[in-house]
Amino acid sequence: MRSFTVGRAFGIPIKLDLTFLLILPVFAWLIGSQVGLWVENLNMLWALDLDAGPLTADGTQWVLGAVAAVGLFAGVVLHELGHSLVAIRYGFPIDSITLWIFGGIAQLSDQPEEWREEFAIAIAGPAVSIALGVLSYAALFVIPTGLPTVRFVFGYLALMNLVLAAFNLLPGFPMDGGRVLRALLARNRPFADATRIAAEVGKLFAVLLGLFGLLQFNIVLIGIAFFIYVGATSEAQQTVMSTAFRNVRVRDVMTEVDELDAVTPDTSVSDLLEAMFRERHTGFPVIESGEPVGMVTLEDARDVNEVERDAYTVADVMSRELKTIRADEDAMTAFERIQQHGIGRLLVVDDDGELAGLISRTDLMTAFEVIQQTGRISEVTPAEEPTRETEQPF
Repeated sequence: MRSFTVGRAFGIPIKLDLTFLLILPVFAWLIGSQVGLWVENLNMLWALDLDAGPLTADGTQWVLGAVAAVGLFAGVVLHELGHSLVAIRYGFPIDSITLWIFGGIAQLSDQPEEWREEFAIAIAGPAVSIALGVLSYAALFVIPTGLPTVRFVFGYLALMNLVLAAFNLLPGFPMDGGRVLRALLARNRPFADATRIAAEVGKLFAVLLGLFGLLQFNIVLIGIAFFIYVGATSEAQQTVMSTAFRNVRVRDVMTEVDELDAVTPDTSVSDLLEAMFRERHTGFPVIESGEPVGMVTLEDARDVNEVERDAYTVADVMSRELKTIRADEDAMTAFERIQQHGIGRLLVVDDDGELAGLISRTDLMTAFEVIQQTGRISEVTPAEEPTRETEQPF
């Protein structure tokens, strides 16, 4: 997501995604255009005895829509802060909180695998939303009846925060309810198994939600269903890989430097393509005087016209920005770094910074398949899972 930071809370960056800037005015318009309907619902639910007339006169409904929309998303930020502060309490730093088209995302730098920690982190967000709903409802008893606009906003926020909490507690992994389900499942089974089960429940929920959205012609519900399905699939795969690569280091998977195929900066692009065809590799480290100076890939070579490939050298097309990883780091870290940078391979260095080898996406996926086939995936029970030392954030 493309986002920019608008502030910080408890040291956590608060970001707005570009899609949020599109959805906020849409929400304001939807609320404002339906003030009369909201008045009927709030009067029936909270017995506010509001009159729709003054609330829809002279453009007041659009001001109410804007204020209510901002208040709703402020509640979403507080919801995510609830997750974040509990995560920090258990020693899991938060990279940022981002508001986007489907709400908010608190990005943890690591994933808790102890079920009590995940349960507490997952339940904290809905608990904050329930508290906000209750406080907003309580405010209705002290706000004078002569302030119908204020009573409308607080009545709306009381309802929507409770709805937000209830919706998030549905078992749509990776939503809060799905994470609560995984935490409860992980009490007596391996974390990877709990994730697989929660993900399957989440995907089923996403399909049902998507079908309901189609029947209602509700694009928002369809979008949320798609997000849940993709998120459940992705996180399940990530967890299985993390489990498979437990205690596997980069050096266990990489191609050693002695076996590494490399080219020099003065190699012609034509010879480079011939080497790629001969060795069945689509990327080579570029070595000069025994030191890595770049990486060159098939995509780099393709940018050169066929008739000019004898005249151009590797030095003309290679990337000089080297992406490296230490040999003693986790294999899963290498996979995540490859995904993060959108590249196919990383140079591996030893503790002295010397080139030790190369690890590619293909190396990792081949190792993953071998581990699966040989049954080496670690079936760590909850009691055996490593726990993180916790610290008080304040």
